[in-house]
Amino acid sequence: MSARIRPNVLRMQPYLPGKPIEEVKRELGLDRIVKLASNENPFGPSPKAIAAVQAAAERMHIYPDGAAFELKSAAAAKFGLPIESIMVGNGSDELIHLLGLILLGTESDEMIVGDPSFSRYDAAAHLVPCQLIKVPLDRHYRHDLTAMAKAVTDNTKLIFIANPNNPTGTIVRKSELDKFLSEIPQDIVVVLDEAYFEFASHLEEYPDGIDYVKQGRNIVSLRTFSKAHGLAGIRVGLGFTTPEINDAINRAREPFNVNCLAQVAGVAALSDDEHVAKTVANNQKGLDRLAAAFRSVGATPIESFANFACADFGRPAGPIFKALLQLGVITRSGEGLSMPTCLRVSVGTEEEMEIFEAALQKVVPVLTSA
Repeated sequence: MSARIRPNVLRMQPYLPGKPIEEVKRELGLDRIVKLASNENPFGPSPKAIAAVQAAAERMHIYPDGAAFELKSAAAAKFGLPIESIMVGNGSDELIHLLGLILLGTESDEMIVGDPSFSRYDAAAHLVPCQLIKVPLDRHYRHDLTAMAKAVTDNTKLIFIANPNNPTGTIVRKSELDKFLSEIPQDIVVVLDEAYFEFASHLEEYPDGIDYVKQGRNIVSLRTFSKAHGLAGIRVGLGFTTPEINDAINRAREPFNVNCLAQVAGVAALSDDEHVAKTVANNQKGLDRLAAAFRSVGATPIESFANFACADFGRPAGPIFKALLQLGVITRSGEGLSMPTCLRVSVGTEEEMEIFEAALQKVVPVLTSA
């Protein structure tokens, strides 16, 4: 007899990450693979984080601090917030999941997101299940905050705004966000997913979610150690919000949701501003190169403020993705990102960028003439 799994769960789509390097090597029999699909840090983790993990490895037999006191204390000192406002998670993905659990409860509840945006927001809504309201991005691939405000009803409980947005890399400006927040009820929780914060924070008009938290608003600012800090493989994320929301998260989360190695790595990474600065500087050069590479083959790049760039080729980009894969270059096809004519490419090292540029020049003219 089949298990009686809830129908809404079976309608959910499993998350599809970028293809792993080893899998591509096995499938295609290649020795050299360049992975530019998952927005990872090409320089790897901070040397301070590596040393901290090595030192802590001998204590892996001991349960981690369930309260993550040292990590929260380091974040509190760095960002100027009380420890009661700081959440930690097994990546910011877990915090997205938990926010859905604590704020959505019935099929009539509504959650609003941009479209396309990060797919894990959808999962938070479908798991309840509640009403998922997807508001198309504007013609510049940016969140349409005017349309999102108009979509708010008495049943709206939660709104996600990825800033910068994934998969487009675009941002909303502070003036736009301030206007949006002034137009919606103050009891709606607005999540500013700032996974790519470090790559956009130099812009004068880029809003900092923590500033809104300090004002006492029902705002959640999400940050991650996976991008600028280079800790994607160890899974640790931060959230900043009101003590009330944080208390509910602590009631709903697993007892030891952030492992001991992730905690010490996070503390060390927060102290390594030099590693982040090096990453951000390389990233800006990489974005410029990606935009130029896309234009050179007739594609239209979308202005990005993240550590990746997306371009519209004006026709299905799946064949381009597959042709690049055959050459050992892993990118991200827009087919799975609700942008079928687009390709998303992460910023890599100097060598990786050269390999990508050469591969793109090789495959696109051939496919165009076919």
